[in-house]
Amino acid sequence: MDSSHSLARTPSPQLSRANGNINLGPSANPNARPTDFDFLKVIGKGNYGKVLLAKRKSDGTFYAVKVLQKKSILKEKEQSHIMAERNVLLKNVRHPFLVGLRYSFQTPEKLYFVLDYVNGGELFFHLQRERRFLEPRARFYAAEVASAIGYLHSLHIIYRDLKPENILLDCQGHVVLTDFGLCKEGVEPEDTTSTFCGTPEYLAPEMLRKEPYDRAVDWWCLGAVLYEMLHGLPPFYSQDISQMYENILHQPLQIPGGRTVAACDLLQALLHKDQRQRLGSKEDFVARDKEPCILQPHKLG
Repeated sequence: MDSSHSLARTPSPQLSRANGNINLGPSANPNARPTDFDFLKVIGKGNYGKVLLAKRKSDGTFYAVKVLQKKSILKEKEQSHIMAERNVLLKNVRHPFLVGLRYSFQTPEKLYFVLDYVNGGELFFHLQRERRFLEPRARFYAAEVASAIGYLHSLHIIYRDLKPENILLDCQGHVVLTDFGLCKEGVEPEDTTSTFCGTPEYLAPEMLRKEPYDRAVDWWCLGAVLYEMLHGLPPFYSQDISQMYENILHQPLQIPGGRTVAACDLLQALLHKDQRQRLGSKEDFVARDKEPCILQPHKLG
């Protein structure tokens, strides 16, 4: 990775043998303690810890606090992923559709990331409850996600794990992208990377073929999420993962009836199996009058 694209040339994460501390860089607040918060309930779980709804005692502000077990992180050699997430979080503070990191701290056993609390729940929850969305609502969410993904790309970051579980809704109904553990930093527009990662339902064909891939994988994921918002399931879904991979690689995209021509065109453009022909592969997201032109001229009706 070209360190020039890391936040302020942040040093590589290192565990100090003397005190067991992990370098948290500029996000670290050495004066913070777990006792600063009332931890109210678990709102998310992961491989190395959990996310808690917390109320800061000093001012009553609610936060989502991500608590990670150092032992698990170090055992699995996951420091680089954790620090990549921290780097991306620090860059997101000024973007309305990306969750912000307020600060971080640690104890001998745990890392704490104090994040904005987004109280509208996961998009996944709303999809499960409503099964599918009408086109105007799906268009609204897709446009905001495109804005967030385009912003990450402008920072030379590939997201790589776009799915409804990682899209939160705030109290006003806007999307907030979260969970940056699989982000790849330092990827220039013409660069590729090769790590196989993500969630099976949303993997792009080039990743399944184990070919070098670029930021176009994120636009495939956006197409898959948009399809799911409109139809209730990801586009090539099968309970058999091997069959699903076969579908992603070789089966043509099937779009059920009842969609506008514009919606069908957009799905076909985002879910093109050849990443070189995929919408967003040549001209990435560009803010034009604050409108996400990744969806132009493919406006939904």
